[in-house]
Amino acid sequence: MTSWIRKYCNSILHRVLFCVILAANITSGRSNSGVSVCSSPPVLSCSECLQRGPLCSWCFQEGFLDGAVGVRCGLAGTLAMRGCGPEFIEHPEVTVEVNAATGRTQVSPAEVTVTVRPGSEARVTVAVRQLERYPVDLYYLVDVSASMQENLDQLKTVGVALSHRMGEYSSDLRLGFGSFVDKPVSPYINVHPSKINNPCSDYEVKCRPAHGFHHVLSMTANMSEFTRVIKRQRISGNMDTPEGGLDAMLQATVCQDVVGWRREAKRLLLLMTDQPSHLALDGRLAGIVRPHDGLCHMENNVYTESTSMDHPSLGQLAEKLLENHIYSLFAVEQQQYQWYEELIRLIPGSNLLFQTPNLIDLVVDAYTRLLSVVQVSVSVEDRAFRHFLVRVSPLCPVGSVSHDNHSCSNVQPNQTVYFNVAIGLRSCPDDGDEDDAVLVFVRPVGYNESTVVKVRSRCRCHCGPDRSCHDDTTEQQSKCQADAADRNHSHKDTLPSEGQLHCRPDGSGVDCSGRGECVCGRCVCERHSLGTTYGRYCEMDDYSCPYHQGKLCGGRGVCVHSECVCEDGWTGESCGCPVSTATCSLDNGLLCSGRGRCVCGKCECDDYRHSGTFCELCPTCLSSCQSHWMCIDCHLSHGLSQNAAWQCNHTCTPLVGYVSDVAVTIDGVWRQCVYMKDNCHYRFHTANTQLHINTQPECVSSGRYMGTFLSVCVLTFLPGLVILVVLVLVLQRRALPHSGATNRQFNSAGKDIYIPTTNEKTVSYRRDHPLGPDRPMEMHITIPKMPLGEPWQ
Repeated sequence: MTSWIRKYCNSILHRVLFCVILAANITSGRSNSGVSVCSSPPVLSCSECLQRGPLCSWCFQEGFLDGAVGVRCGLAGTLAMRGCGPEFIEHPEVTVEVNAATGRTQVSPAEVTVTVRPGSEARVTVAVRQLERYPVDLYYLVDVSASMQENLDQLKTVGVALSHRMGEYSSDLRLGFGSFVDKPVSPYINVHPSKINNPCSDYEVKCRPAHGFHHVLSMTANMSEFTRVIKRQRISGNMDTPEGGLDAMLQATVCQDVVGWRREAKRLLLLMTDQPSHLALDGRLAGIVRPHDGLCHMENNVYTESTSMDHPSLGQLAEKLLENHIYSLFAVEQQQYQWYEELIRLIPGSNLLFQTPNLIDLVVDAYTRLLSVVQVSVSVEDRAFRHFLVRVSPLCPVGSVSHDNHSCSNVQPNQTVYFNVAIGLRSCPDDGDEDDAVLVFVRPVGYNESTVVKVRSRCRCHCGPDRSCHDDTTEQQSKCQADAADRNHSHKDTLPSEGQLHCRPDGSGVDCSGRGECVCGRCVCERHSLGTTYGRYCEMDDYSCPYHQGKLCGGRGVCVHSECVCEDGWTGESCGCPVSTATCSLDNGLLCSGRGRCVCGKCECDDYRHSGTFCELCPTCLSSCQSHWMCIDCHLSHGLSQNAAWQCNHTCTPLVGYVSDVAVTIDGVWRQCVYMKDNCHYRFHTANTQLHINTQPECVSSGRYMGTFLSVCVLTFLPGLVILVVLVLVLQRRALPHSGATNRQFNSAGKDIYIPTTNEKTVSYRRDHPLGPDRPMEMHITIPKMPLGEPWQ
């Protein structure tokens, strides 16, 4: 296998890429899963093969495995080992091309083009840099219903003071202003004629009519003009509690030219209200069912579609804020804080503030907090959304913290945040048009720059200059009138047709070796459960090769022409032998301990006396220490004299040296040995042809041996004797009678009294008729009873 790779990888320069593909396939594995995905069930077209997965390749070489059907799809390495030339393998690679022509200061790159195939993914890195000072556009969008009179009065003193405070963070601050109430239709407002022009007529106060959104002041750096406009504002009124804040926000966002948003500025939209906002579908209360189109509808600074379009959805508003690079701030009363807290979770780049008299500090703090968070939003064109999978992971700078895999907080000025964006192709688009790129937008929230990724799907095959993929279409093979005529003729005549003769080898009377069918004068080989049958006459297969450990070619190669073509790193008839000799080497790197050869990953010893995994054992051999004892004895007999050392050359290795101490640290090649002579231990070290003898032996005198012997004997005898005495005393003590257990007791008078241990009964018998007058006869019988204190049996 190694020689095969070297042969093809060194042939021509354009094959370098193929070698990389092949090595990756072999390394990552000719796994069973990869093989089965590409070939099972059989794949008949190149396009279908590419859609099987990123590892699958197609061989468009003409005549490849001639006769076999559905075998052109497989791993690149497998196809090459089966005989497909590297230039005939279709294996599209994932490509990433960065357009570096456009210079950027905050977000880079500006444009990237990637090519992916089904099951694969491309990775793009987007860098977002936080600059130190930005121009800032701040647009006040204020609820001017009657309850907001105090908040409106606060704005009259904000302009100049805010300009001075923001000077610490921005090089150029501009302010704008707009107002809103609600949709001017019933039931949102009172439609009585007297209430339309003056909603506050009941209170004898002149109010302005209710309106959906009025743009009052475009972005200006003239703080005096901003203050003058605020002082001219009057309150209005409506009927229901919720207001039309989101409706007005969408118009202030998309009407770029009307509001005067600057492209290079950080854009802040501040909504001030004391009530919740209407949401999408609330327009049905007024009979408004037309969904919002997300476009600008302003004439003379007035929102014209307020009464004909529904309120926008939160998703629609969030999308428009992202597209126009606008941060949103919500300054609300405390009683509405929870309602807006849930709302801002769905709007990226938003922040929530309490309405307090110190509005300037709130705006400045919110601005610095928003700048310290770098967040990206990734979107795919709607028409191709379901075909792609996008993942984002941030790499935050030192001191920053990652949140929810989309943002980094506590980012300082001039720091860069990197986002790794992985774009994968789940399935091919329905139209299959590779030239029509799908756009993926990577937008950092609140930045006026973004990255556009053009994604091209590779779902079709090119198959070389002639674009001939040689797809195995059974439909084409079945449409052969000539073959049909041959088949009909063969039923009427015993002679084979001309088409059948092309399917039979010389001297054979069987079509396609009996393992296929003759179609259009060519053999179409049958698929066998063991593997593939191929060849002009179906005479070859990929399963008639040696097996190793129950697997064809050991599972480390493929069968080609009944011979195993092994993967890189393996050899042998059944690919069962590793090429590497690492399994034959010890830690010292010596192959088979220097006593054998590595054959098929195992050591074969040169000398029959050696054995072991690494030929390291030799029970009948002298140890390396013993082999030098005669040499050591010779040098000792000459008194370890350098002048007489030459006389021992016939018994020693020539490189013999005398040292005063061989216990010093030396490398692992040396071996330490000991030779004993005349009660002395002589230490020496040996390595290859060198021998170092210690001139300072360790000797022990005979008197010292005797003292040691006596000490050992005494220390062994005395403890044993003590233990024996203690055991005897313990046994004697246990043998003595216990007190109070004797058969005699003494009374106070000092006389002995016999106390029997048993009860006795004496029975006397007298004979009524004695033997004679002079010989009367009596008989006494004593019957012992149970001993005292013994229990009944």
